[in-house]
Amino acid sequence: MTLSGQICDTIARLQWEDLPASTRRSACHVLLDASGVILGASGLSEEVRPFLALAKASGTGPSTVLGTGLRVPPAAAALASGAMSHALDYEDAFDIRPGHPNASLVPALIALAQSEGPIDGPRFLTALAAGCDFACRIGVAQRQAMEVGGWYPPPIVAGLGAAVGAAKLLGLDGTGIRDALSLALCQVTMPGEIKHSPGTVIRAVRESFPAQAAVTSALLAREGVAGFEEPLEGKDGFFALYAGGNFDSADLTECLGSRFWIDHLTFKAWPSCRGTHPFIEMALGLHERHGIDPARIARITVTCDEIQRMLIEPAGRKQAPGVLIDAKFSIQFCTALALVRGRVGLDSFTPAVLADAAVLAVASKVQAQVDTASTCHPGSGGAIEIEMMDGTAYRADVHNARGCPENPLSEADLVAKFVDCAARAQVPPSDPQQLARAILALADCEDVGALFA
Repeated sequence: MTLSGQICDTIARLQWEDLPASTRRSACHVLLDASGVILGASGLSEEVRPFLALAKASGTGPSTVLGTGLRVPPAAAALASGAMSHALDYEDAFDIRPGHPNASLVPALIALAQSEGPIDGPRFLTALAAGCDFACRIGVAQRQAMEVGGWYPPPIVAGLGAAVGAAKLLGLDGTGIRDALSLALCQVTMPGEIKHSPGTVIRAVRESFPAQAAVTSALLAREGVAGFEEPLEGKDGFFALYAGGNFDSADLTECLGSRFWIDHLTFKAWPSCRGTHPFIEMALGLHERHGIDPARIARITVTCDEIQRMLIEPAGRKQAPGVLIDAKFSIQFCTALALVRGRVGLDSFTPAVLADAAVLAVASKVQAQVDTASTCHPGSGGAIEIEMMDGTAYRADVHNARGCPENPLSEADLVAKFVDCAARAQVPPSDPQQLARAILALADCEDVGALFA
């Protein structure tokens, strides 16, 4: 049997009873967090409007575009909800291989749960755990960074995981899951140019494309469209195309079906790129402890690692971003925002903040440097030094920012975040607290789709 076949067969055999209690709970947390963030984006993000319009133009159907009241065909719902899943940059993250394994998976699964329902909670959560784990595994297994080839990894690995999860939700066998993976491989991509174009908002809505592709791939596979025998390890398969053929198969198969990476996710405390979080955390802490007057700051030096380089360069663009998603991907701007306002939340990132003179003035004083020998957690640690005009200096460092498994948000924190996000939806749920409780009790739910109708 091929490696791809072995993996897909194992996923096809996976049952609810195979999931450890921790994994079941983690899957509930993922759904709570992801659905809340999508609801919030429906009312807060201007960037998603074209995707909502396109979904509406697709006609009526059984699947809900979360937070809007629109009911459209499942692929269109996945497209629109997928656009919203990353628009606030507030969804969960996988720090071990920086990315967002559930950003396209959750929109795809909700859309299919409504079009194929009733789908009960255990079936839904099993598919969620399987798709998330697959996305994480193909990231961990790489021995050559996808960026070497000019790719932008997060939506690619997430999209392939979403296709696997969608096929699992539909009850496809190993061959069907492999076919869905193959079909997604024909559709899911993202060039590294997404990092370099200052005027684009594609970075905000990028998960729309893989979410839609996941639904399309799973439905086509169910209809019998045959894929590749070796979509992962083949001569021109995933690893050859994206990682120069450099990967370790043990990372794909070891404890597959019994140990799940969904138990090792980070849930974000702030709505910005994960790599900015240590600097937000340090800036907020120093501001609270020392009452720093932003107007008296002479210079700020931030030290990050190679992964975070894209968050500090080019310096001019990062100090004065032109679009909100660029502000969320700027260590200089997020650091200044925390110091000037003393908090960072959903209300912090509005169009007006891009022209906030006080924030821009502090951001212009932030000098960034890369420590290639950093011992912090890759992509989510760092150090800061703030020098005041009177010569006083304040320093801090963070190994791995808040929200990680070692310093997690509590379940109460996740519920509060969900309620805050849900209240900002175009069409808010009638009782966000009750909906949060229902999601956390999803193992007892008989119809997941109806929960989000």
